[in-house]
Amino acid sequence: MDTWVWWLVAAVGLGIPLVVTAMPEFGMLAVGAVAAAVTAAVLHAGTVAQFIVFAVVSVALIAVVRPIANRQRARRGETAMGIDALRGRQAVVLERVDGDGGRIKLAGEIWSARSLHADRSYEVGQQVDVVEIDGATAVVI
Repeated sequence: MDTWVWWLVAAVGLGIPLVVTAMPEFGMLAVGAVAAAVTAAVLHAGTVAQFIVFAVVSVALIAVVRPIANRQRARRGETAMGIDALRGRQAVVLERVDGDGGRIKLAGEIWSARSLHADRSYEVGQQVDVVEIDGATAVVI
């Protein structure tokens, strides 16, 4: 059997753990094996050259693709969801808000609200900032 076939078998063998474990490094090694197969089939290069191509392509992919993937993963973690996404947003007072309560329109929904400082009050139509969400009540300033 030709050497390039063995490289393709190795690429498939490296592709299996990629699918099972979802570790992208196996995919990069599989691409390196395909590059070595092309080196063997098209360029008729020797075994040493095939291993060098495998190593260079695999290491280059890992060195270039992993940092990009890590940056994307880190960016995805910055997206606030649920009530965390409401902190820092602006709302409009619908009913007078003071330390005891009131109503605001926040993100298109009507919320119960209270002032962060008990001595402060906000009148209808005024813009307020949401500091935190306490249960079903928005705390505003």
